[in-house]
Amino acid sequence: MDNDIQEKKAALQIKGIKEGLLISFGEGTREEIVSNLLEHIQAQAGFFNGARIALDVGKTVMYAADMGALRDQLSEFGVTLWAMISSSPTTETTAQNLGLATRISAPRAERVIRTMDTAVGGEKAMLVHKTMRSGFKTSYDGHVIVIGDVNPGAEIVASGNIVVWGRLKGMVHAGSEGNDNAVVCALEMQPTLLRIAEVIAQPPTAKSGGFPATAYILNGQVVVDAWSIERKEYGS
Repeated sequence: MDNDIQEKKAALQIKGIKEGLLISFGEGTREEIVSNLLEHIQAQAGFFNGARIALDVGKTVMYAADMGALRDQLSEFGVTLWAMISSSPTTETTAQNLGLATRISAPRAERVIRTMDTAVGGEKAMLVHKTMRSGFKTSYDGHVIVIGDVNPGAEIVASGNIVVWGRLKGMVHAGSEGNDNAVVCALEMQPTLLRIAEVIAQPPTAKSGGFPATAYILNGQVVVDAWSIERKEYGS
């Protein structure tokens, strides 16, 4: 992958919301936005298949022909475009004329989760002793341990490992600072998005089917195995 594509992909941000996925872009022309989006979806086709997305294109102007063509192209990947968010009156009016939403549910304010810093093998860890509901987000420089469920719309970002003593159905990013030895463990692994370092898991692989599972990077891909304490190399 060349540097130009890497720079394009860096401008795209994905966030889980109640209605599906919100994809936001930095500044760019409509051609750059469309190219960036389609390249990203094509590269992660398994993850996006069946997704409902809202696009936030900022002040970029998009006309009916462009927006209609993009909706059709996304449909070919099994992706439904249901909302177009923009500060451009032209883009907003175009979206409304095509039957797309121009507003999404206001995200809940980030709530303070009662946590306790502790130590695991001399490393920092944060304990969250409650279920993380939609709109909850926590980011921590260390390991994150959750005793409870992580619901759809909740998000955990950790520079270390993420352990969920419950159902994982939200978004998680372990090894956020590039640690590809990080792992994600859960009693039931069905994440909206699972990422370790720079690698995003494909959804069919990221679902454990209801049994305790561990996700880790192997040969450049995120794989999921049964959660076993015998795997001493995890997180090493």
